[in-house]
Amino acid sequence: MLTYIQSAFQSLDLMQIMAATFFLIAIIDPFGNVPVTINMEKQGTKINPWVVSVVSALILLAFLMLGETLMKIFGIRVEYFAVAGGFIIFLMALEMILDITIFKADVDGDGNIVPLAFPMYAGPGAFTALIAMTAEYAVINLVMAVLVCIVILFAVLAGTHWLMKYLGKNTLYIIRKFFGIIVLAIACQLMFGNLAIIF
Repeated sequence: MLTYIQSAFQSLDLMQIMAATFFLIAIIDPFGNVPVTINMEKQGTKINPWVVSVVSALILLAFLMLGETLMKIFGIRVEYFAVAGGFIIFLMALEMILDITIFKADVDGDGNIVPLAFPMYAGPGAFTALIAMTAEYAVINLVMAVLVCIVILFAVLAGTHWLMKYLGKNTLYIIRKFFGIIVLAIACQLMFGNLAIIF
């Protein structure tokens, strides 16, 4: 057990952590969802940043740890999942850039766990991104990236009104577009990079 832990920490790579963090933040899009959370509060939802962040972290880490096992059960190679995941992320990037709706969520609930923690933050997009990235990044680096993302998510949720007041809708809109372009580029990298490995 101790040897496994030492081996895991020897795989720590700051560049991988930074890249994975940036990718996950772009997918989770806490900045772009600021107007959504403001609107939910106006409708009576009392948002608790601690609850949303902790539940999101638990869901993402659980999926990261169990996702690869599930793929083995179904006999799916990580590279194939990365290509499929890259395609899904490609469509999500188009949503962000073009302001269109491709994926429609049909989830009932009103609160911090549903629909905020799941599926808004710890949802299918984040799941796909995590599993797709296991083809290129060490798991320990993805765990660290998830934790950094959760800290950022908590900060954004706690400072939602401040961000809305001082950044404004236009700035948040530009940030969303910027992240959309980054997500599009990463989706292409996932698809074409893993297609090269497959063939």
